This record gives sequence, structure tokens and C-alpha cells, in this order.
Amino acid sequence: MASIFTKIVKGEIPSYKIAENEHFYAFLDHEPNAKGHTLVVPKREENKLFDLSREEYSGLMDFSYRVAKALEKTIPSKRIGMSVIGLEVPHVHVHLIPLKTMADIQFIQKATFTNEEFVSLAKEISANFN
Repeated sequence: MASIFTKIVKGEIPSYKIAENEHFYAFLDHEPNAKGHTLVVPKREENKLFDLSREEYSGLMDFSYRVAKALEKTIPSKRIGMSVIGLEVPHVHVHLIPLKTMADIQFIQKATFTNEEFVSLAKEISANFN
């Protein structure tokens, strides 16, 4: 059965897309820790990060780097945090989170935004993606 992220990549479930290429897809987390919390996933479904080929892993990190740079240009923060946990969805995913405090990366608090705010934010970040 396809993961929720595979369904998002295929357009079966809507998302607030930031960027995509042939192999990777980035979108806003719908239950973000902080404003701009973005998920980056490979389009090919794989459960564990280190089950990716070296090429896929390197590509994921390069794509994540580019998304993080767009986040830096868009969201005022002290830095962009990165987390790869992967227990909640069996599909490799990188969390990129603009950090103001350590609490922003601890997956304890959740920020809330309206659909319009998500749409506007996704457009802003996407405009800064190179």
C-alpha cells in the first residue's frame, strides 16, 4: 500500500508544494513545528534513509540543501534545523524547520495556520528556490 507521501507526490492528496524535480518533492508540513516546516521526500518510496542508494541519498541531501536555502531567504530564523526520524510514515523524509528556539525542533509544539497562510507561504518559499 502506498504511503501518504507517495499519494502526495502523485497528487492524490493535496499539498502545499515548495519544489520538485524528477526525483524529489518538497512541501509544507500540515502540522508544522514552526512557520515554514517543510518535508522533503524522494518520489520513489523507500522506508529507511540508509536503504537509499548512495546516489539517491546524495540527491536527497542536495535537494534538501536547496530547499533550506529558500527557507533561509523567506523565514526569519536563527538557522534551519534538519531532522530525519522516519518512524511515523514509512517513507524517507527530511524535516527542514526554521528555528528560533530548541523547542522548534522537538516535535512537541505545533503551529497553526489557515489554508490561505499555507498557500501564501508555499508561494513565497517556492519563489526563493533555485
